[in-house]
Amino acid sequence: MCGIVGAIARRNVVPVLVDGLKRLEYRGYDSAGVAVLAGDEIRRVRRVGRVAEMENAAHTEQLDGTLGIGHTRWATHGGVTEPNAHPHVSNGLIAVVHNGIIENHEAKRAELKAAGYVFTSQTDTEVIAHLVEHHYRAGHDLYAAVKKAVRELTGAYAIGVIARDRPDELVCARMGCPLLVGLGDGENFIASDVSAVIAATRRVVFLEEGDVGLLTRDDVTITDQGGVVVERPVHVSDVSLASLELGPYSHFMQKEIHEQPKAIADTLEALVDAGFQMHLFGHKAGEILPHVRGVKILACGTSYYAGLTARYWIEAMSGLPCDVEIASEYRYRAACADPEHLVVTISQSGETLDTMEALKYARELGHRWALSICNVRESAIPRASDLVFFTRAGAEIGVASTKAFTTQLVALFALSVLLGKQRGRIGAADEARLIDELRHLPGSIQHALNLEPQIKAWSERFAAKNDALFLGRGLHYPIALEGALKLKEISYIHAEAYPAGELKHGPLALVDEKMPVVVIAPNDSLLEKVKSNMQEVAARGGELFVFADLDSHFEESDGVHVIRTPRHVGVLSPIVHAIPVQLLAYHVALARGTDVDKPRNLAKSVTVE
Repeated sequence: MCGIVGAIARRNVVPVLVDGLKRLEYRGYDSAGVAVLAGDEIRRVRRVGRVAEMENAAHTEQLDGTLGIGHTRWATHGGVTEPNAHPHVSNGLIAVVHNGIIENHEAKRAELKAAGYVFTSQTDTEVIAHLVEHHYRAGHDLYAAVKKAVRELTGAYAIGVIARDRPDELVCARMGCPLLVGLGDGENFIASDVSAVIAATRRVVFLEEGDVGLLTRDDVTITDQGGVVVERPVHVSDVSLASLELGPYSHFMQKEIHEQPKAIADTLEALVDAGFQMHLFGHKAGEILPHVRGVKILACGTSYYAGLTARYWIEAMSGLPCDVEIASEYRYRAACADPEHLVVTISQSGETLDTMEALKYARELGHRWALSICNVRESAIPRASDLVFFTRAGAEIGVASTKAFTTQLVALFALSVLLGKQRGRIGAADEARLIDELRHLPGSIQHALNLEPQIKAWSERFAAKNDALFLGRGLHYPIALEGALKLKEISYIHAEAYPAGELKHGPLALVDEKMPVVVIAPNDSLLEKVKSNMQEVAARGGELFVFADLDSHFEESDGVHVIRTPRHVGVLSPIVHAIPVQLLAYHVALARGTDVDKPRNLAKSVTVE
């Protein structure tokens, strides 16, 4: 959510800012704006709506400058209005863009009002702009003013700041929200995501917590939280421009659904070559994993459902107890901690604030070891963890997670097998069999993708519905949860998921001819139980949409529609069955005409509470 881009160069930076903001659109936003230093004034253009509207306004107003900042805002403090859009300007002297939430903004607002500052927005960000100006007027040193200002802020922030009379300086700072510096030739950049600057440079520096940076056209200076000048490592990004373009697809979600065979194959590459080895989870894994006596998984949203699936694998394969908790709930309860339980955090971006804070809380409670499963290198959560498994899903642009989810499942499966192996519960023959099954997984995913025409035909029946129910049992209950989440996220149909055995304990009251019921029904040990639950639905006039395996022996009839995936793939079945529910949500959303890649009210990278 929210995106930042900034640039200082010898060329007009407005096209750079606009291009960067377009590449950040996937993060979720409701307004956009840019501010540039033009001559001896700060000129600003802001618009509610899409970046394209702001771009047209900037073109009409002939915005031009060699120093500037831009922002896409996802509303938190204050409604979706132009006065609340970023950048915020203080008395024509200071311009600021900001991601995050300032928790003490009300107290600071009162202080600044008493000092004579006039507020024109409802945002916490305007407090930062006035506070920087307050300190800047005392010494006309922008870098020092930003350092003083951020020391007075409580909360999370990533900020970019320019001043009217400092044409050769761009200042930035971060605490709790991601921010990086892009290094160019005679030009430098800031961004909340590498995708915003990848067209200009691949050389990036990731700021650490509490860092404040000063950028000129030829140099970058960074001081840490203690005010000491530091050198942060330079990384060469491997994000490709092709991964940020739609290519032949209509939407990024569609593209990313179809990229899953490759994403899974890439994530599995080292594993199928070397087997289930400790080093896959980092150089300390051999020291830590043999001593683990339990697992606690912390995650949010789709990643939480990946964790719920992993609980079945971990307990069955390793015999270790496994708890799965919603990160935003865990961090606020008096939890009991066992120091020998491994904390596993799951986050596509590696910057999910609730998950990061939950990890910090787990450390405070006494957990000794932490493992991160993440798709973004050099992000905050992996840096705070002892062990890490980087999935290789590539850039995921669509807000509704697809390939990040299935590659997380692959990583969690690998962890489950490794824990079982080192506890003597999985032998060499079992390991060889599981590696062979993983080797065939991308092909099974492709077979599931080939069901798209049949699923698209179903979508027309769903488009007019207002509610839906998803059912699954055992390993596939979390996939039912994920299917319901996907449908509500992008089609805005209210959807719920339940373990199929719980149907008679309440949800059955909702079932009638208007309520489509989606059932995940693979040919596993619980199939006959699921069939009984389906009879309960059919007896109440409910319409059943069943995702089954080729050998599940379901017969279609009035009110019972069946789509069969290929052969049952055993314990890997949840990964395969995730594909049909993704495709169903996508095509129902298309049929209803919603914005598939940028659903209302949602953001890709959730860096606020």
